[in-house]
Amino acid sequence: MRESTRNELPNHWPLQTAKARFSELIRCVKSDGPQLVTVHGRDEVVVVSIDDFRRLQGEQTGRDLVDVLRDSPHRDVELEATRSAMPVRNVEL
Repeated sequence: MRESTRNELPNHWPLQTAKARFSELIRCVKSDGPQLVTVHGRDEVVVVSIDDFRRLQGEQTGRDLVDVLRDSPHRDVELEATRSAMPVRNVEL
């Protein structure tokens, strides 16, 4: 774990420090968990491990959307698609 300087909070990295000590930032992510990077004193980004990222991202199978649509109380409603006549403009090529 890195030593904090006087105005730094644990797990918080000013951008310039994060850039200068990037390898250390990555080691801290692996050993101590997510690390927050600040820009001009404002929280901007969080660096997380790939395992945490994948867990937070979840599976991208589309299964959740299918389940929501299948379980909808309105799944028997039939929608009729209609098309409106759209004006056509002349374009010179």
